[in-house]
Amino acid sequence: MTTLTPRERQIVELLRTQPLLDAQAIADRLGSTRASVAMALSSLTRKGAIAGRGYIVRDEPHVVVLGGAVMDIKARTVAAAGLHTSNPATIHTSPGGVGRNIAEGLARLGRRTSLIAAVGDDVFGRELLAHTADAGVYVDHVVRGPLATGTYLATLDHSGELVIGASDMRATDGLTVEQLGRGRDVLARADFVVIDGNIPADVVRWALQTCAQHDVPVLLDPVSVAKSARLAPLLDGVPVDTVTPNIAELGALAGAPVADNRPAITRAAAALHERGVRRVWVRRGKRGSLLSDEGTVVALASRPADVVDVTGAGDAMTAAYVDARTGGDTPADAADLGHVAAALTVAHPDNVRPDLDAAAIRTARTETLS
Repeated sequence: MTTLTPRERQIVELLRTQPLLDAQAIADRLGSTRASVAMALSSLTRKGAIAGRGYIVRDEPHVVVLGGAVMDIKARTVAAAGLHTSNPATIHTSPGGVGRNIAEGLARLGRRTSLIAAVGDDVFGRELLAHTADAGVYVDHVVRGPLATGTYLATLDHSGELVIGASDMRATDGLTVEQLGRGRDVLARADFVVIDGNIPADVVRWALQTCAQHDVPVLLDPVSVAKSARLAPLLDGVPVDTVTPNIAELGALAGAPVADNRPAITRAAAALHERGVRRVWVRRGKRGSLLSDEGTVVALASRPADVVDVTGAGDAMTAAYVDARTGGDTPADAADLGHVAAALTVAHPDNVRPDLDAAAIRTARTETLS
């Protein structure tokens, strides 16, 4: 299906439950105008997303992201960062969290996406939900609880590289299976599920088992070395479509340190394949990545970029990969598109580049290959 705008996706979701609504009723519910909705309905008909009155909605692939949603506070020093002293810097706040970033990235690429996460009943939580929903992500299954919304503080040097980060993830750490309610049904109906390793291990286990029972492919982002060690035992006995570690995280998943060379990475990936992981996509920073697809290893090059902020690169890679996989691309092509998305994202100060869409990524890929 042709890519839908965030407003068009909102209309489609509304028509799934109330197909007999007319343009004025839709406008009233969305806080829009009848003329604007009429234009959107006409566009949806041309794109094949709906057919006739009452509007028959043609299903599009649906991705569910289960993970963290936090508010990011970033400080970038004006000059080289000095430790143990105050540094002149520019500081800004933006919505973040690995899972939330991936969900927003997918929605901006035109993919129908739902987020399952936890936020607090506070200013940051409300701001996170409003921003994420405005980007086109469905946030109905985000848990609003008593714990403070997660916060991540990052200090970057003048070149955009991370100097130190600190996080308060109480809301995410407190997420429970019991809180998720209808989340099981949402996972079971998904076409692809992304799990951010920041969530508690028992929630990850529950999600992996639910997806396995319903043959839903899962991408697991291990997030950090510590989280990878915690997630490693969960890989036994359930199929996982893709894991996305860096070198250190790969070692934690495999149970022993891994050297950053192709033979060592291939051996570690083979050990994960034996445990049920179908694809191991190892990120190597400026050296690109290696994708082991059931033993067939492909080397993928990173793309040159004018770096402003590196913190959103990995999430952009994952979003582009899942979007492309859901749309029918091969894993290797999807991973290559992920590298292009990362290069475009680090050239922008936001965690999720707001003007990045699927067409821009594919155009940039063609240009870098020519």
